[in-house]
Formats: sequence, structure tokens, C-alpha cells
Amino acid sequence: MSKFDDLRTHLRAIRTLTRGVTHGLPVLEAAADPYDLFNEWFRDAEASGLLLPESMALATATGDGRPSVRMVLLKGVGPDGFRFFTNYGSHKALELDDNPQASLCFHWSVLERQVRIEGRVERLSAEDSAAYFATRDRGSQIGAWASAQSRPIADRAGLEARVAEAEARFDGRDVPLPDFWGGYVLVPDRIEFWQGRANRLHDRLEYTPRHTPHDGSWEIARLQP
Repeated sequence: MSKFDDLRTHLRAIRTLTRGVTHGLPVLEAAADPYDLFNEWFRDAEASGLLLPESMALATATGDGRPSVRMVLLKGVGPDGFRFFTNYGSHKALELDDNPQASLCFHWSVLERQVRIEGRVERLSAEDSAAYFATRDRGSQIGAWASAQSRPIADRAGLEARVAEAEARFDGRDVPLPDFWGGYVLVPDRIEFWQGRANRLHDRLEYTPRHTPHDGSWEIARLQP
């Protein structure tokens, strides 16, 4: 990003940061399909100049209810749900093995918008995971092989040695998908859109499946702030 682009991003952020307090934000209007509304909001977040608008908090829990949360990146959204990828031996993946319920939260502060998503998490197929893995830059592919994610390591030098070993192993050829790495999709049974408004009288719309999470028909309720 050039210095001009960086300045333009900061100016755009300053212009939008407090407009809900000083001018009021538009009323949040319901759409028949929450994915249409999410995609519209995501495009707005991209246009706002936010760094990594695809960042989302992923909350998981153990089988006995002990929660944990971390930031991950959205890597696809569609009628099947919201996709992300990780090492299957990671802390989050082990919790999902034990308790496949999770929630996501997007917070786009300069737009005073938030989206919360709750539902069941399912593993993607190896074919879907391989298709995404092929789009990653080679360094990230090597890193996936080198890191036993969430497990202890003595020092940084040990990690760098594992990277060098993986680079040598795949020298001169494509890096394949590790069998311990892949994708998940969160299939929503609840999506809430939150739009900031003046005087904390925020707009909130809640979408829940009319029948099943996969049937594409939604009940819509406006919630009090």
C-alpha cells in the first residue's frame, strides 16, 4: 500500500468513526436472505479501508463448557455457511472435535456494525480443503507443514529448523495438502446483524432458520437494543 493509499484509508476511517453519534446511521432494513445482507456489509467493510475486514472472532468450548476465543480469517461464505481453515491438531480443532458448536463475531468499528453467527461446525471435504490450500502462497503452505499448531516448542530456532526441513522436503515440487490440516464450515442456526445508532438505540436483526439450517428459509425478528 502506498503512503497515499494509507492516508486515504485513515481519512476514510476518521470520517466514518463517529457518524452514528453525530449524524445517525441508516436504519437497518431486513433482507429475505441473511447471506445477501452479509455480503453487502462485507463489501462495505472492504470499501471502508479497514485492514483485514475478513477477521472474525471464533469462539469454541470444551465438552464441559470451558470457552476459548481467537481471531481467524473468513475464507468463504455461501449457502452452506462460513468457512475457515486450521491445523486439525490445534486447540480450536480439538475443541470442535469434542463440541462442534461455535460462534463467530465480525466487528467493523468504522461502520459501527457487528455480525454474530452461531451454529454447528462441520469439517469440509479433503477436496475443498485441497482447493483452498492450493491458493495459499508457498510460504504459508510450508508453514502449515512445519507447525504442529498449539503444541509447545523449545525456541524459535526449533521452529525455523522445521521450516527448513519442510522446504527441503518439497524443493522443486508443489506443496501438497497436509493430512492434518483443512477447513471447517459453520452452518448457522442464528445470525444477528447489529447497526450502531445514536443514543445507543441500535438496530438489531436476528435471523433463524424457519425449518432447518440448510433449507434457505429464515424467520426475522427485530431485537431491542
